[in-house]
Amino acid sequence: MRKTKPKKRIILPDPKYGDVLVTKFVNNLMHNGKKGIAFQIFYDAMEIVGKRIQDDEPLNVWKKALDNVTPTVEVRSRRVGGATFQIPQEIRPNRRLSLGMKWIIGAARKRNDKSMSQKLANEIVAAYNSEGGAFKKKEDTHRMAEANKAFSHFRF
Repeated sequence: MRKTKPKKRIILPDPKYGDVLVTKFVNNLMHNGKKGIAFQIFYDAMEIVGKRIQDDEPLNVWKKALDNVTPTVEVRSRRVGGATFQIPQEIRPNRRLSLGMKWIIGAARKRNDKSMSQKLANEIVAAYNSEGGAFKKKEDTHRMAEANKAFSHFRF
């Protein structure tokens, strides 16, 4: 590659928990640059999670939920000859984390609840219990990679 790699942007920790991971999650949650609203949705969801699961701190529940939905392998398309194969590959740690976040947020948006914070809280609790839309997406991805394991010698 000719160009130099762009510098990584420094992401500041969030004001309430002091965690960079929370800020990354809120950045994915944000719509139309409304970061304040995204933070409010996240904090309200954490409050709901705290009420629902008393035995653990809400941030730990969220991190465990995120851990439960982060995939380790994915399939990538690759043309060999005239055919297109789905080749399983391990995922880089940054991509792994961002996929998990996007899957939780996407599954929360598809839920049928009153507010977004309620939807997000329900999805976090479901992911914490290894169920829900985001966890199902991870299982499907892993199943697809397992089914196409025979093509792993085409890896690039």
